[in-house]
Order: sequence, then C-alpha cells, then structure tokens
Amino acid sequence: MSSSHRGRSAVAAAGALVLALVLTGCGGTGTASSGDEVVTVYSADGLKGENGDGWYDEQFAAFERKTGIKVEYVEGGSGEMVQRTEREKANTQADVLVTLPPFIQQADSKGLLTAYRPEHAEHIPAGERPGNAHWTPVVNNYFGFVHNTAQPPAPTAWQDLLKPRYRDKVQYSTPGVAGDGTALVIQAIHDFGGREAAMEYLGKLQKNNVGPSSSTSKLAPKVDKGELLAANGDVQMNYAQSRTMPHLGLWFPAAKKGAAPSTFALPYTAGLVKGAPHGENGKKLLDFLLSRRAQEQVSSVGGGFTVREDITADDANAQDLRKLMKGVKVFRPDWSEVARNLDSYIDDWKKATGS
Repeated sequence: MSSSHRGRSAVAAAGALVLALVLTGCGGTGTASSGDEVVTVYSADGLKGENGDGWYDEQFAAFERKTGIKVEYVEGGSGEMVQRTEREKANTQADVLVTLPPFIQQADSKGLLTAYRPEHAEHIPAGERPGNAHWTPVVNNYFGFVHNTAQPPAPTAWQDLLKPRYRDKVQYSTPGVAGDGTALVIQAIHDFGGREAAMEYLGKLQKNNVGPSSSTSKLAPKVDKGELLAANGDVQMNYAQSRTMPHLGLWFPAAKKGAAPSTFALPYTAGLVKGAPHGENGKKLLDFLLSRRAQEQVSSVGGGFTVREDITADDANAQDLRKLMKGVKVFRPDWSEVARNLDSYIDDWKKATGS
C-alpha cells in the first residue's frame, strides 16, 4: 500500500471516529444502546425475597436471560408507588406499576396507566380484569395477619388484640400508604358490619398499636423475634417469609369468638405506565409474568396463588396454602366503591386513631 493511500485511509478513519462521537453526543444511534435494554418496575413489597429467593427474583433473572432486558426494581407501599408515579408524570420513570387494590384502580383514575392486554390474559377470569385493559392481576393473594407462635395463646378474633398482653405488641401498616394497611380497614368494615363500628374498634386498638409503618413486609421479622405478638400482612408474603422465620404463624381474625374467619382476594396487579420510557419492554415483561412457567412457580417459589384458571398447582406449598385457607370465608369487596371513597376511608381512620 502506498504512503498516500495509507494517509487517505487514516484521514477517513479519523473522520468516521469524529462523526461517531458527534452522533453519540447528540443522541443519534444506529442500534439500541444498552440503556434501551432495561425495564423499570415500581412495585408493592412482598414478591421479592429477603435473600434473593422470591418469585420476582426468579422471574426477573429468567426474563433477562431470555430477552437481554434488565429489570430495574423500585419497592415501596402500594400508595407510595402510586404517589411517586404521579409525581413523575412530567418525566415518567416507571414502565410497569404493580400494586394491591384499590391502588391500581386509583392509579388508573389518575390517568397513570395505559391499555395493554398481555399474552395469556384470556386465562384470567374476565371479572378479575377491567374492560379497558389498563391492568391485570399477576399473583393472587389474600389479606391476613401473623402472630408469634412461641408466645401462646394464639389470637383468633379481633377482640383478642385489645387485651392488655398486646400493649405495644401490635402493629399494622399505614392505611393509605401500604396496600395491606388499607386492606385492614376494608376487612374491619366488613367484619364489624359498617364503617362506624370498624372505626370505633380501630380507635380502641390504638392503645395497643406501636405506630405507623409504611411497609408491611418489615413487620413479620418483628413478630418472629417476639418484638411484636401480632401484625397485619397477606398470605403470599407471610407464607414466603415463614420459611425462614420459625415463629411466624398465619391467621385470619374472626368478627367475634367462635365465628368463622373471613378474608378477601388481594392480588398483586400490574399496569403499563402511560408514557413509559421503555413501554415495549414493559409489555414483554407483563407477557412473561403471565406465562405458564412463571405462573406455575407462583406457589412453588413465591408462596402465592396463580391468577390463571387453566393452571392447577399441586406442589407442597400449594397444598399447604389450601389447608391454610380451609374454612375461611372469602368475600369480594366492591373495588370501584373503595377506590372512589378511599380518601374518606383514610380520613375516617385518621380521626378514629388520632393519626
């Protein structure tokens, strides 16, 4: 090769390098950058394991292996996640929002979600997903309580928690901030036959209540250690926690002694965020979470209940969960009514408890 040809080649190479740097600086790309291979999830706590062994941990890792898309995860109470998403509307950060009801309905009413019907959604009962396709359940779950099994007797009814032995030994997550805390108010209204009676009870319970907690998942370790004797929670999260917490027992409070306890479904529910920076990746993740493989692992890995009616889990966890739910009456709240009146529910709770 002649020296003149080598010179022209060097100039061309240098020019190409300068052009590449200019394009990079102004945002021009020929292929997707590494920053595009990401999906950001804002989620209520409970599905991620304490030791990296939860359902989310397994599914997010499998999703990245399959697609090359990394999941960026942000966790908090259901209400907290909705509030954060709303604050960021002018500069949306989340792609997928996962909360317990009624917060997913609240997020939709605030215009935070957009329509997407994930693959396999047809296997979820039509009554469990809205007509506008703005959200869909991904893991079924039920409201419940936990108690310390090493310090009997075990509580069985709401009234037990008013006893002197529970002074500064009861705690529940904050209604309006945490999904499980809001669920406690809904359960109390059902069990006491109305809002007024429920608020009267919660006012009495306040003398034994330790105080607010933005996260429900933080309460179970306190119960296991005996710092608390009872706390609110949900079946999926607490069952998963009980595998490493030997003194954690799950229970459902009866309206009165001798009565059958009741609960209601409290599914982790996901929606695609409106204006999501990586919306296509969010769609892929929602498809993946409803896939047969992921849903078959809801009980075996996550200690929860599949949302797909075409899947019947029979692993050891699923069998335990069926035994736990035996004899517990399941009712269905009017979620539209709850979402519509949520602010007044929380206001009444604050007045009753002085919070």
